[in-house]
Amino acid sequence: MRQTKISLLVVGALLLLPNALKAQEKSSSQAFWVHEDVVKPSMTAEYESVCKELVDNMKTHNIPEVNTIVTNTVDNRYLWVGPIENMAQLDKPVFATLAEKMGPEKMGALFDRMDKCYDIEQNYIIHLEPELSYMPGGITQTPEGQDYRKFHYFHYTPGNRAAVKEKVVAIKKMFEDKGSKLDYRVYRSGFGTRGEFFMVAVAAKDAADYAAKVAANNEMMGEEWLDLYSSFQATLEKYEAFEGQMRPDMAYAPAN
Repeated sequence: MRQTKISLLVVGALLLLPNALKAQEKSSSQAFWVHEDVVKPSMTAEYESVCKELVDNMKTHNIPEVNTIVTNTVDNRYLWVGPIENMAQLDKPVFATLAEKMGPEKMGALFDRMDKCYDIEQNYIIHLEPELSYMPGGITQTPEGQDYRKFHYFHYTPGNRAAVKEKVVAIKKMFEDKGSKLDYRVYRSGFGTRGEFFMVAVAAKDAADYAAKVAANNEMMGEEWLDLYSSFQATLEKYEAFEGQMRPDMAYAPAN
């Protein structure tokens, strides 16, 4: 009775299965399914309580199909993002084992409580672009000790797609040439998103650490960088930025 909701939530969680982790090391694009819950401010505590109860049940029963991390943003969105190889993967009943272990009625009641915490949920696909990202030490979504996130959304029109990508390529080259210490990952909009954009994710210890990293990078890169970034901005339709936090307390990985 809740198979559709369950499938979306599970695939929407960061299902970092072994094959998906390996895919991130490839130079080719990696598709990610995003499930986004826009949680009511008054229901934040209840939502997190339900999510942690769900994780506790997965730990108790050592559910092997799920391996999840969670991010929430300052505007009360909770993002569950997981790598997928194809669209058919979205139909897999990943919570089937948990339903069997918990009992479908008990698990259904858990999701019923979760549904009351938000009126809006969104599902879409984005693509991690390793060739456009700058992480000399290797691409990872969860650098150790850096749970703070700044998400930069650079929106553009279809007519400017080529010009925008040209600037993104030029920016990475400048970072490489100057030996920048500021890592970032680039994601491209995909199926189900409203309009086209590149999303750049930057990790740091906290907001102060992020600000210090950006200030040091700007000083090191100099006027050449400011000129390039200004010309990049001129190709855009809109720019948005959101602060976020990784939530290891809501994460789950099966025991070996």
